[in-house]
Amino acid sequence: MTDQLQSGPWLAPGEPVDLTNCEREPIHVPGSIQPRGVLLAVSEPDMVVRQVSRNLADVTGVDWDDALGRPLSEVVGIVPAGAVARSASAFGDLRERNPVELILDRDGDPSPVDAILHRVPHTAAAPDVPSASTLVVELEPAYGPRPFSFPNTYQAVRGTITELNRAGSLQELYDITAQAVRSLTGFDRVMVYRYDADYNGEVVAEAKLPELNSFLGLHYPASDIPAQARALYEKNWVRLIDDVTYTPSRLEPVDLPATGQPLDLTYSTLRSVSPIHCEYLQNMGVAASMSISLLRDDKLWGLIACHHYTGPHAPPYATRAAAEFLGSTLSLRLVDRTEDEEHRRALRVRSTMAWLTAAAMDEERPLAETMLGRPGLLDVVPADSVVVDLQGSTGGAGVPLPPEVTAALAAWVAAQGGDVVSTDRLPLVAPQLGIPGDLVCGVLALPLAEGQHVIWTRAEQVHSVDWGGDPHNKAIAEREGDTVRLSPRKSFDRWRETVRNRAEPWTPAELAEAGELRTNLLEALYARSRRVARTAITLQRSLLSEPPDPDHLDFAVRYEPAARDSQVGGDWYDVFQQPDGATVLVIGDVVGHDTEAAATMGQLRGLLRGITYDSADAPSGVLSRLDRAIAGLELDAMASVLVARLEQTPAEVEQGVTRLRWSNAGHLPPVVVDADGEIQVLDGARADLLLGVDPAARRRDHVLTLSRGATVLLYTDGLVERRDQLFDTGVDLLREEMRTLWRAPVDEIADQLLARLVPDRAEDDVALVAVRLNRQLPPGGGPVSGR
Repeated sequence: MTDQLQSGPWLAPGEPVDLTNCEREPIHVPGSIQPRGVLLAVSEPDMVVRQVSRNLADVTGVDWDDALGRPLSEVVGIVPAGAVARSASAFGDLRERNPVELILDRDGDPSPVDAILHRVPHTAAAPDVPSASTLVVELEPAYGPRPFSFPNTYQAVRGTITELNRAGSLQELYDITAQAVRSLTGFDRVMVYRYDADYNGEVVAEAKLPELNSFLGLHYPASDIPAQARALYEKNWVRLIDDVTYTPSRLEPVDLPATGQPLDLTYSTLRSVSPIHCEYLQNMGVAASMSISLLRDDKLWGLIACHHYTGPHAPPYATRAAAEFLGSTLSLRLVDRTEDEEHRRALRVRSTMAWLTAAAMDEERPLAETMLGRPGLLDVVPADSVVVDLQGSTGGAGVPLPPEVTAALAAWVAAQGGDVVSTDRLPLVAPQLGIPGDLVCGVLALPLAEGQHVIWTRAEQVHSVDWGGDPHNKAIAEREGDTVRLSPRKSFDRWRETVRNRAEPWTPAELAEAGELRTNLLEALYARSRRVARTAITLQRSLLSEPPDPDHLDFAVRYEPAARDSQVGGDWYDVFQQPDGATVLVIGDVVGHDTEAAATMGQLRGLLRGITYDSADAPSGVLSRLDRAIAGLELDAMASVLVARLEQTPAEVEQGVTRLRWSNAGHLPPVVVDADGEIQVLDGARADLLLGVDPAARRRDHVLTLSRGATVLLYTDGLVERRDQLFDTGVDLLREEMRTLWRAPVDEIADQLLARLVPDRAEDDVALVAVRLNRQLPPGGGPVSGR
């Protein structure tokens, strides 16, 4: 249990006793603060005190009721008020300049305090008063010498950062952080606390006094930190309770005059917390507590929890800031490590899927045999078993399953509906099947047409969880008069629970990849139902996607198989948008003209798309990474590839221009026609080495600024190469055709180029991408991107 409203929770007679009573309280507006400091809410720009904590005199010597309505300078002094005003008026985030170090005059005695500032935006109470904000000034007495100033926070933890950078495992990252935060803050115990998908927590690292019992490895239920408290932790990253027995100091008046509502203390360092939570801590024997948020993608994934047992404990603000910096650094290191591992896994899976997709086009090999080989389905989704029924052939890989179990699973999957069926607790969701969990507990299935299917299975994963107290006994209801008050549990003894009928869950990435594989399998099944003479066209449909359809661009893409119907080739194109709004154009040609070349093409296309989609790399970086992947994955491939990126900054949107940034690995040069019909063959930007030759080859970027109305053409050599003519001649012919076609819509340009340059079908495959920057942008303009 964590922060709840100061006044509750109380239940009326007959109301069910449930921890959701706690979760409904608005904990960001408790109406009081912890008394280790004082709070003043100040209007701007007049700097008049509008709301204060009742304990104001403890720090300033001015009674709270005398401070209301007076200028800040009359409450804290002219010099301190001036320092606060200067910090508040400076550019940037107020919190980045905290604390403001002040000296207050208490009857002639200098009193050092740390002023911690933040603003609370709000809408005024009256309709005729404009929206504004309130400056919140929190004053904490600075007892003893300040350990270091906030700007020097990095220096205070520099050694720890170096250790974190050198850590070789997640456990090392956890252990280093726990020990460093304890050394920095002086708490008796510091724990790194990690959440699972359901927000149950586990203590994964601990630094403590030797005489304390260990909490390492204990789990705590999600109800200990309800959703509303987690939401606050995601915004305010440090929460200190210096004395769990404190008496709250109320804010006066109760409502902020400017809004007629309680003051939002989400970002307050002194925000009062629930007596329920303080009782929870006292039940654990804790006298003081501090929490530091650990975030991933702005979402809470864990906490650094600090406990003190020998009495109140209040590390100064700068020390807390240094500890927060360590928490942020740990978060970044964990995210980096997790994303790196996920990126490597995704590359391996995408390469396997691309290989399977292309290999599925080989009609001389049964599709079931292809899917169950190596690489195969168990390389796409890790599981104990996989069974397939494809084109009349059945088979399996991994741990063998009895035929009656396979038949029962197939019938259950077919009855579920949907493209992807999954569960990690089959004995619980389908007990009627009678399949024991130690054989099949997790199921991930792809239903296909005519009863065909792919089914992965995982066995039961029996494991024990050590809880800090019985998680099913979350709270105690205590009757007080005619009401019932919830009290947190009092036992935190190790409580072991054995979890059964659960398999390792299927991850969101595994579910998405299985769905993509289903699409590819459907395309393969369709292709195998066609004649061999249509193989090349089927390859185009299964591996080459339609371009996006943004308002500011028009696309035309074409793939024309070569005249030799019995073979497939390695030409491809790709067009897609990145999350930042940029559009990526790809044209490529794998060396070779057979099924192996097509399989390699599928691998390279999938790898390149995976590398590029949410990457910050320029096109040259994308090609370098793809080249290293070819070498590292031992693909034995060579290909010419051109990667281009259409990108805009906000200023370029206003100017009506777009940058074409491209890098060329041995491919033919792009052709650009500007809005006035001037044609450029960008052969002045010399192509770099083909992919697959030297993974350390130097790659370069080239940039050209385009105006609205310009057209960009990418193509493979089948458009311009003939046995009886050189490349240069073919490119010159292409340039001449564009002189007559440049005004036409891009779809007509693409069709006419194929009709005029390869009228009798090409000797080689042809891939072509044409894109035009619309002369008129829709309202709001096009997407903004740029590096």
